[in-house]
Amino acid sequence: MDVPAAANALGTLGALIPQIVVNYRRHNATGLQPSMMMLWAWAGVPLGVYNIVKDFNVALRIQPQILTLLSLITWIQCYYYERKWTVQRSLLVVVPIAAVMGGIQAGLIIALRIPESRGIEWPLILMAALSAALLAAGVLRHYWDIWVHRTVRGISFIFVAIDAAGDVFSLASLFFQPELDVMGVIIYATEFVLWCGVFACGGYYNFLPWMKKRWFNRASKVEPEAVHDASPSSAGSHRESNGITLHDLPSSSSVFRTVSANSTNLRSRTVAQGGDEGDLE
Repeated sequence: MDVPAAANALGTLGALIPQIVVNYRRHNATGLQPSMMMLWAWAGVPLGVYNIVKDFNVALRIQPQILTLLSLITWIQCYYYERKWTVQRSLLVVVPIAAVMGGIQAGLIIALRIPESRGIEWPLILMAALSAALLAAGVLRHYWDIWVHRTVRGISFIFVAIDAAGDVFSLASLFFQPELDVMGVIIYATEFVLWCGVFACGGYYNFLPWMKKRWFNRASKVEPEAVHDASPSSAGSHRESNGITLHDLPSSSSVFRTVSANSTNLRSRTVAQGGDEGDLE
């Protein structure tokens, strides 16, 4: 089996599974665009037609089917978790859609083998262009969410990384084909570039603010400690320069009490002396 193509098929399988698991564990799909996943599911239909009719290797024939299936699972998760659909309602919706997609793909494969055998290429070129457009539209839908909320939310970066790697393997597998297919290169290269853009947005809107916040928290912890350490030394230098130990001085309240107490004692002594003089007289 062609190793790059097999890696690509497994990459597609491994790309969406982390997203499905993330949705399941957190019991929500907040930020994940259901329209993106539906566009991807439909993109697998013409992509499967193109890869099968062009007689690509087995891995590339299977990959669009995996893409469609996992995209539909992720899509229905959005409604199950966000709109609180029941399991029964979810299945009643997603199963007929999957059947319709499978039927359309099978019909197009049978129909387009005829012009392909006669050397007519434009129907397959249309399938490739449609697949590329749907894949790009799905990712661009998430770009809109990034622009509105100024953050990359709802989508697993593991999913993005694995899917981008899958595109790289897809491109590599195409170069291992007997004849280089330009439309296939355009399809996978377009998606790869768009995923790189999502990574860049994640770095700008998510990673940089996280780093700044972490640096600020560290700085705010270090600054009070530095002030605390600096206060005794500065006080000590002040005491050494004046020859006075501050903690040996009485408080202001004790000073005033001492003065008042001394004046009271002085008056009492004066009265006592006056009394003594009167007695002497």
